[in-house]
Amino acid sequence: MSQDGVGQPGPNLAAGAQGSTSQDPLDSTLTGSASHERNHRPDKPSIGVLLSVLGVVYGDIGTSPLYAFKSSLQFFDAQSTTPVEVMGVLSLIVWSLIFIVTVKYVMLVMRADNRGEGGILALMALAQRVSAGERVKGAIALVGIAGACLFFGDGVITPAISVLSAVEGLEVSAPELKFYVLPICVAVIFGLFAAQYKGTGNVGRVFGPIMVVWFLIIGALGLLEILKHPFVLLALSPSYAVELCIVYKGLAFFVLGAVVLCVTGAEALYADMGHFGARPIRITWLTFVLPALVLNYFGQGALMIRDAAAIENPFYLLGPQWLRLPMVILATAATVIASQAVISGAFSMARQCMQLGFLPRLTVRHTSTMEEGQIYVPQINHALAVGVILLVLSFKTSDSLASAYGIAVTGTFLCTAILAMVVFRRAFRWSRGAAISVFGLLFLVDIVFFSANTVKIIEGGWVPLVLGIGLTTAMTSWKRGRDLLLQRWRQSSMPLKPFLDRLPQSRIIRVPGVAVFMTGNPEFVPTSLLHNLKHNKVLHENVLFVTVENLYVPEVSQARRADFSELAPGIFRVSLRYGFMESPNIPRDLEELSDRINVRVAQASYFLGRDVLVPGMAPKLSWWRRTLFLMMARNAVPATEFFRIPSDRVVELGVRITI
Repeated sequence: MSQDGVGQPGPNLAAGAQGSTSQDPLDSTLTGSASHERNHRPDKPSIGVLLSVLGVVYGDIGTSPLYAFKSSLQFFDAQSTTPVEVMGVLSLIVWSLIFIVTVKYVMLVMRADNRGEGGILALMALAQRVSAGERVKGAIALVGIAGACLFFGDGVITPAISVLSAVEGLEVSAPELKFYVLPICVAVIFGLFAAQYKGTGNVGRVFGPIMVVWFLIIGALGLLEILKHPFVLLALSPSYAVELCIVYKGLAFFVLGAVVLCVTGAEALYADMGHFGARPIRITWLTFVLPALVLNYFGQGALMIRDAAAIENPFYLLGPQWLRLPMVILATAATVIASQAVISGAFSMARQCMQLGFLPRLTVRHTSTMEEGQIYVPQINHALAVGVILLVLSFKTSDSLASAYGIAVTGTFLCTAILAMVVFRRAFRWSRGAAISVFGLLFLVDIVFFSANTVKIIEGGWVPLVLGIGLTTAMTSWKRGRDLLLQRWRQSSMPLKPFLDRLPQSRIIRVPGVAVFMTGNPEFVPTSLLHNLKHNKVLHENVLFVTVENLYVPEVSQARRADFSELAPGIFRVSLRYGFMESPNIPRDLEELSDRINVRVAQASYFLGRDVLVPGMAPKLSWWRRTLFLMMARNAVPATEFFRIPSDRVVELGVRITI
């Protein structure tokens, strides 16, 4: 059975990759502090770094004032909204920002970095490394994958609701253009996704200044209205939130489902930690972004108390008439930035899922020669583009789409709370009581917000649920199928040691040249080698058995990338290690190893196995999972492209495998 494949654990489908579910053998020290390799950053971040943080991290949560406050008030009488209702909603919003974003993410979760990296999959990998038992690790993986799949759902909804809410400002500034809102939205979204293949490097340079202008303007507009009605600041007291819940009871529960829109994008603070470090994100949030958001929300609240008719669009009506059209343009730019951040995050998430073995090979193109993290994944880009445009055309307004938004956000919050509790309990040595008390309370808040959004499933909440369940099913099916293939291969493969022992006495002819055989398990003979001997009856003078290990760490330093051992004269075992945020490049890394093993691999021939998967008589996968797995396998990107192996140096040998 073949074991050549794709950069993931398993036989051919894993292109010689080997998963690593145990603690990283390269570093026995648990992560979770600022002492890791990627965290060697200045204590005082530069202005340039802070600007970059504003442009990359806060696009999503920074544009939430466009729709969050308005959506939260839609449950009350639009013609006679009372100060109690307005003040209660404002109190809920500000304390959600404090409790969920500031306390949960900024103060706690951002401490749990995986060698400087953040995000739901990095947290999952860290939780698995500090846990014991395959069942526990399997449950942790399921939680992490569920959170990742909900993130993909968020990636479809965020561009749709953000761009819609921005362009809807035309209905306020130029009512005669109302019928052009949808066409303009579709055009903006189409242009956004069409430009992804060029990368974000050049555009990223202007993201920061645009977001600085955005936060300054929305904060200033809110402050001007607050100065006219300063009593609105009393809503900083949580008593108004409590009063709203007591007075309106069941209705307040529905309001919570909309209030959560003010914290969309909170996960980005943690996910983008690897790019900038925790300190710049904390500084910009506490000193600039949070004050600007609170000022704008309270300004909208003061406007609503003064004029209940402003419910039509309190964000745009907050400014003077002459500023509304420029604000539409600025808001559209800000929402494009927010969408770009989510799209780039989806590309990164897809690559991580591939490296961790939950997705088949996808095309990964690097759009920058300087930044490893700037990538483009065409399949993900096309799927997102179709999904976003369909959502815009189906829901038509940001108010309607708001119903679909909360499920994805709160579901990810729940997954993060569960994984963080495991990490803080085991990696940070918190007592059981402390971990359960702190993260149990956070989980309780998250479950309340999630429950409040479940009542909107029929109205649109089904969208992220369907996407999340579908993607989770696909990922777990792929993982299970690969594990079964690996099991079958181990049962029928030839151990390497007896093969090497018999080699000197054999009549196999050694010919000049270098042959590279990809293998998923270095203790067994690659099937592609056995087939080569069967058909060609020769063995190259220099042979490299190459195994790719995908570690549960973000990146592996170049010094630790490769190691080797000589098994027999001219026969070497080579291990290449990659983190889940890296893309393998086999020829480059083997060439860097050439001097150490005294073998020139520049013109080596690469022998890969091409698995032909067919249903077995007694399959261990249900028919629908087997069908799904086979479909995903057939559509996987060739190993040559995934590993960046020149196609003119590859020899493929086919193997029929039943599953």
